[in-house]
Amino acid sequence: MEQPLAGKTVAVLVANGFEELDMTEPQRALLAAGATPKVVSPEQGLVNGWHGKGWGHYFPVDINLSSALAADFDALLVPGGQRGMEKLLNSPHTTRFVRGFMDGGKPIAALNHGSLVLVAAERIAGRTIAMPTELQPGLQDAGAVAGEDAIVVDGNLLTSRDEVDMHELKAAVARHFTEVTSTLADAA
Repeated sequence: MEQPLAGKTVAVLVANGFEELDMTEPQRALLAAGATPKVVSPEQGLVNGWHGKGWGHYFPVDINLSSALAADFDALLVPGGQRGMEKLLNSPHTTRFVRGFMDGGKPIAALNHGSLVLVAAERIAGRTIAMPTELQPGLQDAGAVAGEDAIVVDGNLLTSRDEVDMHELKAAVARHFTEVTSTLADAA
């Protein structure tokens, strides 16, 4: 089986209350492609997902957000989840960390509410993204352009809305990370 992301490390940026399926499903596709996902969080020890209408599973935190550097990763996955976003957006480390990926042209997949970290990093102006309906006003005020599809790719950035087919999404994330990391490697 081909593993185009072998040797690549993906930061999975989450806080308590992240949308569990937004993390676990793309993570499976990334593992199958050979990537090494690492959970980055402001939480200590374990981070708790949100699944459906209640709390989901706990996941071990690999690296605390306060000490994480974008330079140590090849790509960034930001699962959605309103509860988790609130905590991430209250940390100045989130802004610093996400800016490192944006400024380095590294691949980012910001799923559903995950696009809010791009607003906090002040790197969304002029970018076409998939916008969850309830976030459209704020994202457009920050200068983002609304994409028409449920999954939108704009350069190094992949975004999605919540009404996306999960099989399609996880394949799109793995494909996007493969293409962008390959382009960056060719340019180096």
